[in-house]
Amino acid sequence: MTTVVVYESMFGNTKEIAESLASGLAESGLVQIHEVTEVVELPDDLELLVVGGPTHAFSMSKPATRQDAKKKVPSGEIISAGNGMREWIAALPKSHGEVAVATFDTRTKHPRLPGSAAKAAGKALAARGYHPIAAPETFDVEGMTGPLPPGETERARAWGACLGNLVRTPR
Repeated sequence: MTTVVVYESMFGNTKEIAESLASGLAESGLVQIHEVTEVVELPDDLELLVVGGPTHAFSMSKPATRQDAKKKVPSGEIISAGNGMREWIAALPKSHGEVAVATFDTRTKHPRLPGSAAKAAGKALAARGYHPIAAPETFDVEGMTGPLPPGETERARAWGACLGNLVRTPR
């Protein structure tokens, strides 16, 4: 099985979740992991695409929300400084249902605000012909910039292993 994990991350929390997911997915086959601005082309033998990013303003980030994120760190530097998931998904080639997809996001634990980048990404990917195999998953972040609460990376690894099993099981 070939899987690609693509993530957008501002402060490193979503990156950490993506790495844990990839670790769980590796139990089922080859896994590539890419920060959203690094991805160039999806492999021809792709079976599962896992996409995730932080929830900003109730959905996927936008240029304005990424600029706001830069103001929250002393260095003014964020990991995903270019285009985000919204733009990446819009540029993806259409699928004919042969590629399975799963989405995840990170959100502040307290206060829990409505909206979900994972749900928005899932809808956008389904509209492009990708086949959702799991409900969108949310991982908690303490405060606006982190860190992740205890247990979230382990939960992400387990979810990755579960996704791998779903793809290996005939649909």
